[in-house]
Amino acid sequence: MFHLWLNDPVALPDLIEIVPLTAPVRAEITVPGSKSITNRALILAALAEGETTLRGALWSEDTQVMVECLQELGFMVNAAPDADEPCNRTITVYGLGGKVPRGGTEAQPLELFVGNAGTAARFLAAFVCLGEGVYRLHGVLRMHERPQAALFAALRELGYRVESEKGNDKLPVRIWGGRAGSPLPAGAPVATERRARSDAPYQRCKVSIEESSQFASALLLCAKTGGWQVEITGADEEEMPYVTMTSEMVKVFPAKGGEFQIEPDASSGSYFWGIGWLFLIKKNLFDKKETPRVTWGEFSRVVAAYERGEPLDPTFLSVVVKNWPTSGWQIDQDFSDVLYSLPESFDVVSRRDDLGDSVMTGIVLAPFLPSMSRFAVFRRLRLPLFIRKQSFSELGRLRVQECERVVALRTELTKCGAKVVEEGDTLTVYPSPLHGAEIETYNDHRMAMCFAVLGLKVPGIKIKNPACVKKTFPNFFQKLAAAPPHGLGAEIRDGHTGRKLGMDELFAE
Repeated sequence: MFHLWLNDPVALPDLIEIVPLTAPVRAEITVPGSKSITNRALILAALAEGETTLRGALWSEDTQVMVECLQELGFMVNAAPDADEPCNRTITVYGLGGKVPRGGTEAQPLELFVGNAGTAARFLAAFVCLGEGVYRLHGVLRMHERPQAALFAALRELGYRVESEKGNDKLPVRIWGGRAGSPLPAGAPVATERRARSDAPYQRCKVSIEESSQFASALLLCAKTGGWQVEITGADEEEMPYVTMTSEMVKVFPAKGGEFQIEPDASSGSYFWGIGWLFLIKKNLFDKKETPRVTWGEFSRVVAAYERGEPLDPTFLSVVVKNWPTSGWQIDQDFSDVLYSLPESFDVVSRRDDLGDSVMTGIVLAPFLPSMSRFAVFRRLRLPLFIRKQSFSELGRLRVQECERVVALRTELTKCGAKVVEEGDTLTVYPSPLHGAEIETYNDHRMAMCFAVLGLKVPGIKIKNPACVKKTFPNFFQKLAAAPPHGLGAEIRDGHTGRKLGMDELFAE
């Protein structure tokens, strides 16, 4: 695997310690491409006619799983290094205009391993219906626990044969390509044949997105080729940002081949905006021993200008993310706006309406909110300071992702000394003094990265199984340790021995 540090990588220890930064850092960080956009683009490129080049595509466990599955299905997919970001690739896909080249038999279905990638599992379930033959999708144990029922029901309504091996509408699953499991005539163009059947029954389906918007996205990606009409239930489509992302990508993607640029992953960028927020505010706004470099309003304006592509103000001492997305496709594009407004403008931050997966970053930072907000002025002037809690709502979907994230966040933050109350699908976090702890990551990449951010502020934070970041951000810890301005210059140690780890030991494979 190509990456910036050229020595052969050494396995990350199973326990690492993040050493707190002693001062703010001025850094401009690149983050890898969006996982959500990359895996959607791979499906659309396979459905396109001819050669499509995806630039800035994420190269991590989840996207490699998708590439390998497409190759197993018979598509030619090539990946070349990206000079700007080590964990990106320029990926070329040779689409076949809606045809899926390979399929298995009932006795020997074509096996597709999806790991723990929800996008791969859901998108491929719909995609293989366009093929001929029998396909078996399976993954890791956690993927076999994650919901699929609404998607499988919609595919059956369209006339496809979908059989969950355990009878629970989860993976492993066998799917028969072709209407009701009957293959199309030999040599028939798949896209044309399916559109010709538009008057046949079961061309319409309903799908609920109460458990996952990926169910709708899977169907929408393939709807034009399959001749499907998809009705989305469980929420207003326009209120579902990931569904909107899919719809917009379908509109603008080069269906006849061409080039498509993938923007950086906003969820991955949230960790670095959070780090910058922690250190800039404490150092430059409310440290009595220093003259503030920027006011609160100036702080927000400088960030907004930077995100528009203007040069970073040279007096601005913080961490920012380069090439920040502006398409509006990623709900987490708004993370910095929400973060800088807490807690004054948001009594409750919604996982559905305000933030996507970056809500986890906000939750982990929430114990610092009173000392980081304008209310710190009251403390500085020795005026009465009331306790301002911060709530995060509509977290139900976090429960069925890589781990039971609501419980995991509450458990590990509490372990660090935070007061966290769980009520239904809402977590309420109170201002709390924090201390070190060994963080269980539950093999969840976002748990590892969120609490690593905490470790840059709180002494004694140790991260178990840090290599789980390979799912979406394999060089995350290298970004923390690299010298500014391309990294933070943080020290990361072996959690067992205390030895400082080198760059070649910080890449997750």
